[in-house]
Amino acid sequence: MKNEQVQKFLTGNEAVAAAAKDIKFDFMGYYPITPSTEISELIQGMRANGEVDTVLLPADGEHGAAGACFGAAAAGARVLNATSANGLLYSIEQLPAQAGCRLPMVLNLVTRSVSAPLDIRCDHSDLMFALQTHWIVLLAAHPQAVYDLNIIAVKLGEHPDVRLPVMVVSDGFFTSHQRQSIKVFNDSKQVQNFLGARKDPFTVLDPRNPVTIGPYMNDPDLVNNKFQLHQAHQKALEIYEQISRQYEQISGRYYPTVEAYQMEDATAAVFLLNSAAETAKDPVDTFRSQGKKIGMIRPNILRPFPFEDLRRLTHRLSALVVGERADTPGATGGPLSHEVHSVLLADRHCGIQVVSRIYGLGGKDFTQKDAVRLIEEALLLETNPSSVPSFGFMGTQEGEKGKLPPRVLQPISKEEASYILTKIVEHPSEGEIPAWCEAFAADPGQLTIRPKRIAPGHGACPGCGIFSGLDQFFKGIEGDVVVLYHTGCAMVVTTDYPFSAHRVSYLHNLFQNGAPTLSGVVEVFYEKKRRGEIDISEDITFIMITGDGGMDIGMGPTLGAAIRNHRMIVLEYDNQGYMNTGGQLSYSTPYGHKTATSQIGQMTQGHGFHHRDTPQLMAAIGIPYVFTAIESPSSTDLVEKAAKAQWYSKKHGFVFGKILVSCPLNWKSEEKDGFKILQKAADCCFFPLYDVQHGKTRISYDPDQLGKRLPVSEWLKLMGKSKHLLLPENEMLLKELEREIDTRWKRLKAKSEHRFL
Repeated sequence: MKNEQVQKFLTGNEAVAAAAKDIKFDFMGYYPITPSTEISELIQGMRANGEVDTVLLPADGEHGAAGACFGAAAAGARVLNATSANGLLYSIEQLPAQAGCRLPMVLNLVTRSVSAPLDIRCDHSDLMFALQTHWIVLLAAHPQAVYDLNIIAVKLGEHPDVRLPVMVVSDGFFTSHQRQSIKVFNDSKQVQNFLGARKDPFTVLDPRNPVTIGPYMNDPDLVNNKFQLHQAHQKALEIYEQISRQYEQISGRYYPTVEAYQMEDATAAVFLLNSAAETAKDPVDTFRSQGKKIGMIRPNILRPFPFEDLRRLTHRLSALVVGERADTPGATGGPLSHEVHSVLLADRHCGIQVVSRIYGLGGKDFTQKDAVRLIEEALLLETNPSSVPSFGFMGTQEGEKGKLPPRVLQPISKEEASYILTKIVEHPSEGEIPAWCEAFAADPGQLTIRPKRIAPGHGACPGCGIFSGLDQFFKGIEGDVVVLYHTGCAMVVTTDYPFSAHRVSYLHNLFQNGAPTLSGVVEVFYEKKRRGEIDISEDITFIMITGDGGMDIGMGPTLGAAIRNHRMIVLEYDNQGYMNTGGQLSYSTPYGHKTATSQIGQMTQGHGFHHRDTPQLMAAIGIPYVFTAIESPSSTDLVEKAAKAQWYSKKHGFVFGKILVSCPLNWKSEEKDGFKILQKAADCCFFPLYDVQHGKTRISYDPDQLGKRLPVSEWLKLMGKSKHLLLPENEMLLKELEREIDTRWKRLKAKSEHRFL
């Protein structure tokens, strides 16, 4: 019997959260990436308010999130994750491992174009990678399907004859952010009764029945494992159909393996996935009203591939156009086209004409006009197949050969880059730290005529402290530079194609891999100088700019570069979160502070652990130079440390610096208070200012000694994201934050007073 349901107006991402609430997942490992980030935010908000008790683990990257989910599933938990595009690719090593170990869970893949270049809009390039992970893949064409298929996915994956992880795939922005009226169960017990309790034949949490998961296997055991994986997928098709019918009984909604729209007497059809298929329904109806026997085919399951159902549906057709949002360059057709062709080739009684069309690359909209074009090609294919190309693109163009975007900014000149402050009389002799680095007491007015390596005209938020902070840092750098930017606000708002705000050579690679990328540039530069391919007098400083969580996902690769001691500078701008993805928590977020994934509610009061001290991590490695600084209109401390950083990177190797920058939008602070907040962060010792030269700590600003020490509350009250910590009921949270700040400050002072630390 159908269970009672209520109508709600939800986006696809909200539908995932609604399903998660009803399913009552035990665990969610996650990492922010647009357009799937909102899912973890919504579920964290539910946890904050006591609506769910799902454990949420904010991982250090998608690879870490996938590993956490693997472990939780091995422990017998119902597990959820969500990701997109390069996030899927970063985690992809873990995905076949989870399938091979037969550990069920649910992953929502919100599709997005795979970089590079960076693109946050939807195509199916990530989905096509997912097909080789050995996971079951369900396709959700609209928010209602997103809700329903998440529930079905749990029951399917946990079935004793399947036991496989399941992806639920929805289109980024087209479905994830599209709001529709959908039906959800009014009581989560209805979903719980449908799913039943999770039953695992084994878990790692049974000491009396120890098991080995993921062992080393030889032939023939590994062969058997792979064959059993194949058998599970074959069984999954039949079991999916059974579960889908069971779900229809309680919901009234049925999701066959393949949806056949207007296919009863169709002689021509289009084959489309997800939201594009929904767009095509009205045009199909229009042609039907004109007497054209056209239909539309849309699979609800892509792994295992619905081979027999597709063959049955296409057997009567004389023409089929396969449209897909992803290309396989060099293969004359996308991955889906080749799969459909293989089905039709196996149907020896089928004389169907088939062509492939690639649409929506990089997120280009698929409109009803596009659907009409596909339908017209299918009808023409029936009558005059030789006039229809077998493969082609829709809505794409090569561009004009030889035409580059106009140069808006002039490159920084050698003279500008090499300008020396008038107060600097001489350069240091070889092997000495420049005296002017220690006392950069030149007239601050001199700094205004230093060159700007980042030009005005970027798209940052009003009051953003990133670029004024970077500008002050670059004023301490002499000569030519090559910069690499991690993904983040500083990268996104300065390089909106075809324009760039950078007057120097600029490089961007994937979020986590900036430091190794720049290290490759560094080593080639010095090798070319050694070979005489670059003039020995040429001098370039190599700088990586990171922030917005870059020292979360990028910490491992950065540590590797630091250990190798490449001659480069890594500068972290600290805005205390993932600001470019909407203000989620980062490992730089202070304890108790509010973010989109550390919300305030009945059960949680902001970020649940203390921020990572990246300068101290780097200092522990023993790199030549580490520093912290804040942008200041009245101090040249940051400029001095930048100059010193450059000297150390040239003479001794790897340098790491961290600057605190304001973010009024996500700190919920007044734009005019930026400098005040930064100074109070230093005065209360939350963000101490110091440097570490070859292991020796020197405090460059001591508020105790200067009589400027402030209570932490004086800093917190300037930001809306932390004002709740000043409420009487949160006194213990405030004391814990104060205790940690004081402990770190005392430890730092002790190091500065020790001859070896």
